[in-house]
Amino acid sequence: MAAEFHLEVLASDRVFYNGPCESVTIPALDGELGILAGHSELVTAIDPGMLRFQVPGEQEQHIAAVGAGFAHVNRDRVWVLVETAERPEEIDENRARRAYEQAQEELRQRQSMQEYQLTQANLARAMNRLKVKRGERF
Repeated sequence: MAAEFHLEVLASDRVFYNGPCESVTIPALDGELGILAGHSELVTAIDPGMLRFQVPGEQEQHIAAVGAGFAHVNRDRVWVLVETAERPEEIDENRARRAYEQAQEELRQRQSMQEYQLTQANLARAMNRLKVKRGERF
């Protein structure tokens, strides 16, 4: 039996997960960050991407498309605070595809720097949702 810690994944609109965990992989700014029980303390920024975690006694890993946020890790607890967190079955693939196509079209248009950055964020979120829905690895 692997060592456990407590994982709390909080999205802006709900508690996504709150319970025991054996491992969690976070999409950090500089790549994926894997965390096991007893990990040294840290605070890290989270990029939109795929969050994966293993619940004790379950074979399959849980996955979620998460938005930007941050994580706080200590020896026996991990807090993940993100804008959004969605399970693959909660993602409407057609809607995500339309959002992706719309963001690509908007990038082709002349925009202010603020509009460009917002469009980039929308594009990243749509790409992330499609990858999680399709079960693709980054």
